[in-house]
Amino acid sequence: MSRRTISTSHTVVVCAVCGRTLLRGEHAEPFISGGQRRMVCELCAPRAVHEGWLREGFGDLGGGVPRGSRSRSLLSRIKQRTEDFFEGDQALDEPSNGHVAEERVLAPEPRDVHAVPTNSELKAARAVEVFNSSQQARMVAGVARSLGAPTVSVRPSETEGAVVSIVAAWEITWYRFEVDLGNEAAGVRQVENGTELDELEPEDLDANGAFADGALSLA
Repeated sequence: MSRRTISTSHTVVVCAVCGRTLLRGEHAEPFISGGQRRMVCELCAPRAVHEGWLREGFGDLGGGVPRGSRSRSLLSRIKQRTEDFFEGDQALDEPSNGHVAEERVLAPEPRDVHAVPTNSELKAARAVEVFNSSQQARMVAGVARSLGAPTVSVRPSETEGAVVSIVAAWEITWYRFEVDLGNEAAGVRQVENGTELDELEPEDLDANGAFADGALSLA
């Protein structure tokens, strides 16, 4: 009797909201945002709805309409809403005579510049404040609900005086973020992501912070 080889496959799905790779058995819901199909984990589905993303197939488009026509109609409505928003915003900025003021066109884009703290402790403390007010804090909170509290490391860069690195690591995944204290308006950037702790430097796993109740804090 010949032996049969049984193989299983697992499709890797990444949540478009929190960026987390879904574990085997977790369910993802399809949403439409910006005219693209995006998969969202169950934990982030309410947030996707709050942000205005539409569940795939949502909408009263009438019966008997071909599937392709329904998709085009949905995307057309999304596009129209976007155009209406920007047209309305432009109308508020224009003077009453219908001409855009020359000063507004020539004005340079503002840059939110702050004085950078002078020592490592103050830099780390300020970076934590900026991180907690960002979308990245909510993303880490979403992962923590599934995987528990991460190991947290907050370290000022040795080569860039205004940049602070923040690492949140679990056994099966990790994220590295950067905060530019010289331009806080730029927000918190996710610069790296991996699945093996061996990919990190030893100091990245030397915890000097904690993440609890949706916020980061220094030890």
